[in-house]
Amino acid sequence: MYVQSIEGDNTTPYPALDQMTDNPFHLAEDHSKNSVMLTLASGILSDEQFYIISLFMIYVSQIINMCAIIANSLSIAVFVKLGFSEPSNISLTALAVCDLTLGVLSTWSNLCFWLTYHDVRLPFDSANVSYLTGGIQWPFLSSTIAWITAFISFERCLCILVPLKVRRLITPRGTFAGMLIIILLTFCPSFFTFIRYKFVWVFNPYLNVTILSTIPVNSELAILFEKISFTICGVIQPLLAFSILLICTVLLVVQLRKISSWRMSVTSAKSQRVQPEQNPGASSSAAEARISQKEERLVRMVVAIATIFIVSYIPNCIMLLCFVVFDEFAMFGAYRRISVVSSYITSLGQPISGSINIIIYYKMASKFRSVFRRLVRLDRQEQA
Repeated sequence: MYVQSIEGDNTTPYPALDQMTDNPFHLAEDHSKNSVMLTLASGILSDEQFYIISLFMIYVSQIINMCAIIANSLSIAVFVKLGFSEPSNISLTALAVCDLTLGVLSTWSNLCFWLTYHDVRLPFDSANVSYLTGGIQWPFLSSTIAWITAFISFERCLCILVPLKVRRLITPRGTFAGMLIIILLTFCPSFFTFIRYKFVWVFNPYLNVTILSTIPVNSELAILFEKISFTICGVIQPLLAFSILLICTVLLVVQLRKISSWRMSVTSAKSQRVQPEQNPGASSSAAEARISQKEERLVRMVVAIATIFIVSYIPNCIMLLCFVVFDEFAMFGAYRRISVVSSYITSLGQPISGSINIIIYYKMASKFRSVFRRLVRLDRQEQA
């Protein structure tokens, strides 16, 4: 879908998405207030630079998304075979399902933008339709993943802090209910954005055909509802989940160090043949820090998952804050090109995190490793 050059009648081989006159979002904007900012922004990235960078990031993102889709599909298959008698299997499966959904949505959005860049003639406006069917759900799903990861970390904190009561506090049924509540409060509100936008058939003068596209509903109530839902579910909720996850991860690391110190002291005491009655301090610390080695391995696995998620999610948090603080940094604002390129870069973090999780499961969970090897027939290959 090529556009006319501003200075002449020649067309540019690079689709300047921010200059498309058939873009309904573009038509709804008022550029009279930010014409200077648009001029400055257009000088930061030319059409050619924007095209090359965006296309390169699309290819990179697609490769990572495919890895995430394959990895999380295998993880879900393994957890299904393991069963859901353990609460941790339920929450980890929910995390894998959300990571898989994120990979699918990202793949769909990248495909639509690729079609737009290459001027593929389709019966729908790929850029606008993908925004409403994939791009707009992305921050909400990121919030869901953040809350599920925070829930998993909080669950492990309870296992360490109150090991004798955790069986009554964390049950498979309660964990399943918790996953449903998280999804309902974080991801499902994304569908309310259809109050703000709707699908319509519009005439495309470049193709000389009527195609499916989207237009915004410019009522004050719809605009207010969109801002409130995005601010709460797309910004406040993920940042709050990120804070809870960070606190729980720090607590888990501190408790793991205490457990390691306690185990070393117990080993030293046994080597010196000291009876527990002769060392009441050791018994007291044992009562506070004692968890099974199986639980300790699970805690270490959760710490690894949470740490990778925190590192990968920090750029996304910065982007969310930029969207809230700087209006011109929005998807269709004056600095839309910088916003698009930045979004491509920051959006790579979570698919990478979702792809790495299966490696952590394989390395740190013996049951997962055993079922995974049987699933992909590795054991039979070694025996052969």
